[in-house]
Amino acid sequence: MALFRQLEEQVDQLLSLFNKEDNWLILINADPDALGSALALKRIMTRRVNAAAIAQINEIKRPDNLSMIRYCRIPTQKLIPNLAAQFDKFALVDSQPHHNPEFKQFDFSVVIDHHPIQQDNLVQADFVDIRPKYGAVCTMMTEYLYNMKIRPPKLLATALMYGIRCDTKTFEREFIDADMAAFKYLNKFADSKLMNRISRSEFHLDWMRYFSRAFYNLRRIGHGLYAHCGNVDNPDILVIVADFFTRVHNVPWVVVSGTADGKLVCIFRGDGLRRDMGTMAQKLMNGLGSAGGHQQAARAEVDLTELEGVDPEIFMLKRLGHGRKSAIRRI
Repeated sequence: MALFRQLEEQVDQLLSLFNKEDNWLILINADPDALGSALALKRIMTRRVNAAAIAQINEIKRPDNLSMIRYCRIPTQKLIPNLAAQFDKFALVDSQPHHNPEFKQFDFSVVIDHHPIQQDNLVQADFVDIRPKYGAVCTMMTEYLYNMKIRPPKLLATALMYGIRCDTKTFEREFIDADMAAFKYLNKFADSKLMNRISRSEFHLDWMRYFSRAFYNLRRIGHGLYAHCGNVDNPDILVIVADFFTRVHNVPWVVVSGTADGKLVCIFRGDGLRRDMGTMAQKLMNGLGSAGGHQQAARAEVDLTELEGVDPEIFMLKRLGHGRKSAIRRI
């Protein structure tokens, strides 16, 4: 039995798009899965195109992401118009064009992702590979490398392995056999000490004040928890806080919100048993901003102007409690 699924047709189709005269820019919304996947796609493009680079649309401030970039030597840079103008071909990994307004300006030739497919936002590109059942895009990219007989060097293997570890939350979230197979396969080539060094770089000292705010504002809504952190320097802290609260006993879902860069940002986390977080996010926002994700993890972003003057915390409390004060109580 083969270690991974056979991808001859997909490999041929993907490689047929690469031309020695083309300059490719791989776009991401940077997180470990996106960073590892982009690095793998860049490796596949090596010697097949004139130039290949990676650019992220978001500011990278999470310590573990910064450590991953540093230790795995991932050559990503912030997307700006002058940078994009230097390239004539564009690829997108770990996202779909409708996931962020900044992606919509590009005509993507390659889209590789594992987020759910929306029938009203079907992806149009020369090459599209979207597999919602996969726990991580890094698993998909590992399969491509394997099918192309490319042995991942140490830093690439470490980046891919860390991406799988983060997106599956060390296999606590939904995953399939391919994710486990890729993780075991990459372990032969990755640097475990480097992995540990990256994973231990999780917090900035000045982020502790946001935990204090979250604890102070923590509310029980039905069986779940909700906390508003106010204005934050970086929305990534909301992810950290939400993941922390998932460890509370007998709490099936958690929502943590905050404001940043003129937007209300909400992070949804669940145990995958009672509620689908992606569906919950979409229903709560009811068409406002962007919302979606997986069964256990989702995100929503809404411009503050769309709240029409309503305080962001009050807005979320009303949505989560459906206007029933009895459903909401402070911890």
